[in-house]
Amino acid sequence: MATAVTSTQSAARSPVGTGGLAGRYATALYDLAADRRKLDEVLPQVDMLARLIDETPEFQTVLSDTRLDIRDSRKAVLAVLEKQGFDTLLRDFVGVVADNRRLPRLRQILAAVLAVAAARRGEITAEVVSAEPLTTTQRAQLQGKLAEAGYSRVNLDERVDPQILGGLVVRVGPRLVDTSLQSRLVRLHYAMKGAA
Repeated sequence: MATAVTSTQSAARSPVGTGGLAGRYATALYDLAADRRKLDEVLPQVDMLARLIDETPEFQTVLSDTRLDIRDSRKAVLAVLEKQGFDTLLRDFVGVVADNRRLPRLRQILAAVLAVAAARRGEITAEVVSAEPLTTTQRAQLQGKLAEAGYSRVNLDERVDPQILGGLVVRVGPRLVDTSLQSRLVRLHYAMKGAA
């Protein structure tokens, strides 16, 4: 599967989902839920809210449209959360995010909460880009290869990008494994230019 491994030293890119503004908000929510002994309730709801955002274009519009009055956006978002039965702690947190004019970053913050939770459990998230959705067999093979490389507790964050044409691009922290057909064609192109 993976043959080419390169290490990148990108200071701008922190570990998956745990740096910057999103990481600060995520850590605050995680710590608050832990202090109140509500992690078991809050973390699944964070995942549910992330999926709700991903699957509802209208909700995405309310979150991202900066032309809307902040009070109206806050009211609409909190009404949706209440109707969907989300916990008071999560609703209050989203209210703070809205008050601080960070609703456009809410989805990113939710992803960071899940990344913080995984990191505190000793798990690592691997970003996987494939040309087509991975099958169960391919997913198991990939996790086996990652375990062989020393990453035994890995969560896969999968994304489909048809532009890579085939193969995989896997990033685990600073390590990048790029076996995509697109990158192979680019390398072949440069090799042919050098031979001319």
